[in-house]
Amino acid sequence: MNADRRTVIAGLASLSAFPSPIWARTRKPLEPIALNTPMAAPRWARMQRDLLTAHTAACETYYQRYVDADDALKCFVRWGANDGPDDAAEFTNDWVLLHALGASDKLLDLSQRFWEGHLRQYGHAKTREVAIARRGMYHRDFPVQMDWQHNAEGLSTFNVMGLSAPNDPRLARRTRRFADLYTGRDGVVGNYDPRHRVIRSLMNGSRGPMLRKATALDWAGDPFDASRFHLEHGEDNYAQFLAHYQEYTDVAGDNPLNLQATTLGLNAYALGQGDRFRQWSLDYFEAWAERTRANGGVIPSKVGLDGKVAPDWWGGTYGWNFSPVVPQTGLREHRNRVPRSITAFYNALLLSGDMEYIYLWRRQSQRINDAERSIDGVASTPTMYGPDGWYGWNPGPYRTSAFEIWYATQDPLDRALAGDDPWIAFLEGRNAGYAETALAEDRQKLDARVAASLADTSTRETRLADWTLGYNPAMAKALVQTMTGGLHIARPSWSRTSPPQGGVPLHCRLRYFDPVAKRAGVPEDVAALVHGMADRETRVTLVNLGPKPREVVVQGGAFGEHRIDSVTEAGIRRDVDGRTFTVSLAPGCGADLTIAMTRYANRPSLAMPWTQ
Repeated sequence: MNADRRTVIAGLASLSAFPSPIWARTRKPLEPIALNTPMAAPRWARMQRDLLTAHTAACETYYQRYVDADDALKCFVRWGANDGPDDAAEFTNDWVLLHALGASDKLLDLSQRFWEGHLRQYGHAKTREVAIARRGMYHRDFPVQMDWQHNAEGLSTFNVMGLSAPNDPRLARRTRRFADLYTGRDGVVGNYDPRHRVIRSLMNGSRGPMLRKATALDWAGDPFDASRFHLEHGEDNYAQFLAHYQEYTDVAGDNPLNLQATTLGLNAYALGQGDRFRQWSLDYFEAWAERTRANGGVIPSKVGLDGKVAPDWWGGTYGWNFSPVVPQTGLREHRNRVPRSITAFYNALLLSGDMEYIYLWRRQSQRINDAERSIDGVASTPTMYGPDGWYGWNPGPYRTSAFEIWYATQDPLDRALAGDDPWIAFLEGRNAGYAETALAEDRQKLDARVAASLADTSTRETRLADWTLGYNPAMAKALVQTMTGGLHIARPSWSRTSPPQGGVPLHCRLRYFDPVAKRAGVPEDVAALVHGMADRETRVTLVNLGPKPREVVVQGGAFGEHRIDSVTEAGIRRDVDGRTFTVSLAPGCGADLTIAMTRYANRPSLAMPWTQ
C-alpha cells in the first residue's frame, strides 16, 4: 500500500499532475464583465473601506512609536523562545495581508523596511551563554536554531510577502535560500536527511539541527534582570524562565511541527523558483503520511533519525504526552502542539490537489472520538496520549482541527463536527448581520490598541520584543473572512476550536487585483462580500462606492489554485475556464455574482494576473 501511495505522490509531484495550467493555455482573453446596475452603498461596504483606510494612520503611529531610524525594534534584545527574534519579527503581522486586500502601499513599504531592519538588528545581536547564537541570533537572515512553532510565528509576515510583492528579487532569493535549509540542497547545515526523509531535530535553523538533549538555557536565553520588564508569559523572574523549559529536552529526531518548513517550499515554488521545491515538500509530506498510517492513523509526535516511528511515538517536546509543570503553580499543563501541523498539511493540498492529506486528519479525529468514555457521567474525549493510553479528557466530541477539515473538504460529513461559528452561520444564511458586527469589532479593537499604545509608558530599556505585539493595530480577520471567504493567517486562530497558528499562508476562495494600479487588492472605493460558499460555488457581492469607474480582477484562491468555471450575474452565465476574470464596475454600481469553481485544480502561483 505504501509503495502504491508513493507512486501516486510521485505523479502528483510532477508537472503533469495537474492539467496544464489555465494561464498557460492559448485562449482569447475574456472581456471584462460590465456591472452597471446602481446599488445603494451597503453598510458593510462602507465599514470595509473605513477599516482598510484606518490602518494607514494607525500603523504609521505604531511604527514611529516603537521603531528607530534604522528600522530596528526599540526593545531590550534577547535570544529565547519567550521574547526573542520571532517576537520581533511579528511586529508587522497582518500589514502585508492588509495591503494584499487593498490597504495603502505604505503598509507594504513599512513592512519591508522593518523586515530588513530587524534582520540587521538580530544578525548583529549576540548571546553570551547560549552557544549557538554567540555569533549572531540570525545567520544568513534566518534564526540560527529554534523550533518550528517559533520559527513559523517569526515568518508570519515573510510568508505572505509574495501576495503583494511577487517580483521582489530579495524575496525570491531569501525564499529559495530559506527553503534550501530544509530540502537538503544546502549541504552545510544538515537539517534534512533525504534518505530517511526527516528533519533531524525539533531545534533547527541556519546553523543546523540540535542532536543532543536541549537545556532550559537553550530555550530561555541568557540570564538577565527581569525585574524591570513586564513578562508576557506569566513568569516573575529569570529563574522561572528556566523552570518553564526544564522538561523541553527531547528534541532530537523529527517532529510534526517541522512540517511548517514546507511553507518555504510552497512559496519558493509559487514564486517560480523551481519544481524541485514542490517535489521535496510532497515527498516529505508523504513520509509523514506513511508514518501516520503505520501508527494506526494517529500522527506520531516522535520519529527517529532513521525515519521510523519511535517506540514512544507519543513522546518529544510538544508531543502527545507533553504535559510539563508550570513553575508558578506546580501543576501540569497540556501542551500538545501536534494539531498545529494541520496548517502545514494545507500546503500539501495546495501543492498536490489531493484531499487525502486532509482525510488523514479526519481519520485521526475519528480515532480519537472512538476513544470516548464517560467521565463523571459525561461523554468525554481525550486530547493527549502517553504510555498509559489516552488522557486529557474534555466533555463532548474531539473538535480540534474539525473546522479546518470542513473548510477544506466542504463535505457535509465534516460539517457537524466543525461545530457552529458566527461566520459559518453567516455563510449558511443564519446570521445576516455578521459582516457588520465583525467589522465593527475589529475597528473597535484597532482604536483601542491605538489608544493603549499612546498611553504606554515603557521605554526601549524596559520592554522586551513581545511587549509591542499587544499594541499592533492591524486587524485583518474580519476583512479576510468578509472579502475573500478566507482563513486568517495567524492569531487569532481560524476558529474557536482551533489552536493558535503562526506563519500560515493565506487560504481563501477569492482574491482581488487592481489592473490599473498593477497591484494586489481591491481598487479604491471597491468593497467585496463573500456571503455563500459550497464545494463548487462561491457567492460574492462587489460594489463601487466611488464616483469613478473601477476594474477589478477576481482570482480563484490566494494562489490561483481554484479554477473558475463560470460566472453568473442577473441570470446571465459567462464561461470562464480560467483562474481569473475581470469586472468593470460603474460608479455607484454593484452586483451579486455566483461563481462556479473547481477547487484545487491548478498549480499554485503567486504571479500577478497580467504577467501570466
